[in-house]
Amino acid sequence: MTKAFRPATSAAPDPVPPLEAGRPAVELIAIDKRFGTVHANRGVSLAVARGTIHGIIGENGAGKSTLMSILYGFYEADGGEIRVNGRPTPIRSSADAITAGIGMVHQHFMLVDSFTVLENVMLGAEGGALLKDGAARARRELERLASEFGLNIDVDARIGDLPVGDQQRVEILKALFRHCEVLILDEPTGVLTPQETDQLFRILRALRDRGVTILLITHKLKEVLAVTDHVTVMRQGAVVGDRRTADTDAAELAELMVGRKVRLDIDKAPARPGQAALMVENLSLIDSRGVARLSEVAFALRSGEIVGIAGVSGNGQSELLEVLAGMRAPTSGHIRVGDTEISAARPADPAGMRRLGLAHVPEDRHRLGLVPGFAAWESAVLGYQNDAALGGRFLLSHRAMQQRCAELMRDFDVRPPQPLLGSSKFSGGNQQKLILAREMVYGPRILLIGQPTRGVDIGAIEFIRREIVAMRDRGAAILLVSVELEEILALSDRILVINQGRIVGEVAGTDADERQLGVMMAGCAPDQPPHRASGAS
Repeated sequence: MTKAFRPATSAAPDPVPPLEAGRPAVELIAIDKRFGTVHANRGVSLAVARGTIHGIIGENGAGKSTLMSILYGFYEADGGEIRVNGRPTPIRSSADAITAGIGMVHQHFMLVDSFTVLENVMLGAEGGALLKDGAARARRELERLASEFGLNIDVDARIGDLPVGDQQRVEILKALFRHCEVLILDEPTGVLTPQETDQLFRILRALRDRGVTILLITHKLKEVLAVTDHVTVMRQGAVVGDRRTADTDAAELAELMVGRKVRLDIDKAPARPGQAALMVENLSLIDSRGVARLSEVAFALRSGEIVGIAGVSGNGQSELLEVLAGMRAPTSGHIRVGDTEISAARPADPAGMRRLGLAHVPEDRHRLGLVPGFAAWESAVLGYQNDAALGGRFLLSHRAMQQRCAELMRDFDVRPPQPLLGSSKFSGGNQQKLILAREMVYGPRILLIGQPTRGVDIGAIEFIRREIVAMRDRGAAILLVSVELEEILALSDRILVINQGRIVGEVAGTDADERQLGVMMAGCAPDQPPHRASGAS
């Protein structure tokens, strides 16, 4: 077996002891962890073979992130043992983990935007008091690492100027620079195009082939099956399955995660679109700093269809939803709903858009969808509290509101079905179902949905997607924004691709594929190769 990669640089910590043949790279033995009454890890044991890519999957709250946080030293286990290269290794901090040869790339990158690549990699590992000498050694080491592992990047580039794919490479270089032999990646593809995801997987395979052990946390079963050698499934804090990837499939993994059979496909008849419910014409938005967020956006949304907006996060789709929902006024252009025109001169607010029959499920459910400090019944009526059935504007009925919440919880399978429970006490999937129920119950003519299944359990994903299609079939016009291309492809009847605030293409849902959309998302015409970022291999 190829010996694990070990760079030699004075900027890194002392190397861990030499590997022993046949020993797993990492063993977690009877790991137990509680947070108050929550039993997050229940005697978890697993072994990770050296030089493999090992997936860890499970629903929200399954305990997988807690387990990896224990391995990386964010939390200390209440019980159990960690072994690295066959040796008991107490890990009480991230410094202990780094010394043991363990690195982690977080879902939200831990980089300083105003620093260069070199400065970010050196941060905390400067190599002595003379920064000039340390920087020279670090530059040489980074150039060697980048060349060996296909992580080529301009070390003098400012992080804030780099695309997210290159920022992720910097995080991997940081880990390798610190003698990483075990690399943990937490949901690494959430903000990547399909092409960037393919490139990441090539990098992970190259690392594996040189002896680096990789632990991959993801909820995307297709990616688990595409890149891992082994997969561990967790449910309710315990390991419920351990498989060679070649010996399993998506259906089995989904059933292990949820504890029942899950339909991964969507039973969706062809759309029967009707009249235009919403017209967008030459819509532009310039923010308070003078940055153009939307430029000349134009499209029609018809009743009885789902139109998906595909794009890399940060390309204007969030601002588009906010303008359409009445949260922002456009700088120019206009929106037409029925006989009503909304423009900079005649702006609307969210209440006004609701009166026009438009409902909005926001991308950020915690900031815009509910109030964490409210009870569930209060969050369940936000924006609709003046409904006459709830007591009207001046005589709000708490009893009627609680009854409405109980009905929504029953119809949308929100668990636990307790209207008096705090909104923050529900899992992400159940919070999302409550918000969807609130926005769908009035049968809006137009429904805007941002990231409908972000951070949602696979069982809840199945339910949410089914409800969206059912609403389309009842005649609603639905605009769907999602960074999950698989979701866009599965749900959309038409797909609009957005890049830097512009609609750059339209594809029929039946004709689209991830590769084609990914090229367009990168700002290229479908028949052109995607632009290669500076320094990309």
